[in-house]
Amino acid sequence: MRKGLFLGAVIAIVLLAAGMATAQGTVKIGYLAALTGDWAAYGQTEVKAAQLAVEEINAKGGVVGSQIQLVPYDFRTRAEDAVNAVRRMIEQDKVYAIIGANGSGINIATAPVVNRAGVSQIGTVSTNPIVTVDNDGKVRPYSFRICFTDPYQGKVLAYFAASEMGKGKAAILYDVGNEYSQGLRQFFIENFEAYGGKIVSDLGFRGAVDVDFRAQLTEIRNSGADVLVLPNMGKEMALIIKQARELGMADLLIIGGDGYADFMWEIAGDAMEGTYWVNHVAPEDPAMQPFFEAYLKKYNDECKEFVNGVLAYESVYWLADAINRAGKIDRKAIRDALEDTKNLQLHHAVLTIDPADHNPKDKDAVILECKDGKSRFFMKVKPD
Repeated sequence: MRKGLFLGAVIAIVLLAAGMATAQGTVKIGYLAALTGDWAAYGQTEVKAAQLAVEEINAKGGVVGSQIQLVPYDFRTRAEDAVNAVRRMIEQDKVYAIIGANGSGINIATAPVVNRAGVSQIGTVSTNPIVTVDNDGKVRPYSFRICFTDPYQGKVLAYFAASEMGKGKAAILYDVGNEYSQGLRQFFIENFEAYGGKIVSDLGFRGAVDVDFRAQLTEIRNSGADVLVLPNMGKEMALIIKQARELGMADLLIIGGDGYADFMWEIAGDAMEGTYWVNHVAPEDPAMQPFFEAYLKKYNDECKEFVNGVLAYESVYWLADAINRAGKIDRKAIRDALEDTKNLQLHHAVLTIDPADHNPKDKDAVILECKDGKSRFFMKVKPD
């Protein structure tokens, strides 16, 4: 066993990782999460939220007479570890489905494994189109997602910048080695130009390597941009925002996608104020308050990475519904039921899956505003 790949004894005890479907009436569901590394805040929240959902479902009788047991693996923010973890889940643990990960590049890397094995995988915050369809546009039979996609998110970002905030000159600073960042950048550019905007600066950095962005930010400052778009994940965005404000770019509107995380405040501090983020859920949503209260009660901690928490929690409920509709614990039957999901009332949204691409249909996006030390609901967006 490779150290760090399997989520070892300590986490296993806490999160009750356990056996496959057996005579004891349990069914094993894998959970792929970054529990260490740069994405650990996201992954730890997801596994906790998923375990909370499992306990709630089991308390009501489980699925088709069986109790769910969650099997979390740590992919350490590395695609090669994710692939190895998924193989172990399938070949050794005999899981019936997998939830996670929270990154497009990870799900793209694991897609060939799960589709060859015939085990469904649900991405939580994996928004790149190639997660669920291949490069020829053909749906991956066993790959699903609960979130909206980057083409839609890019359109929302562009619409918000151009139509809601009145900005016409955009600068982009993106991670050249990250599929999510590259995709969201591309879809923002296409849509922003369609709305009449102009890209005046388009610069890259190396994620998990670069920590000083002053050279790029100085070029952006000199470009005349009136909006800076950050299609990235949390840590680097926080450093960029902090350094931008230190360089005197106080009036520059800064916006980004669903890579936002509350831990960014710990890095950037007050520099986060006045930034805006496209997201899947709003923490003020009344329908989600029972989840947040239950999470706080169980873990004695707020669900800070609330998007990951909500979508992980909801993915378990979606999968449980699919197993119940399948009527049996069978990998192919579970896949068919996931694909056939129509008008499923979850806590945060009504879910219908498009069989052509395994994406949710017509999910609203929300804009969060960072204000008074936290992210807050700003508006709902459904672009023209």
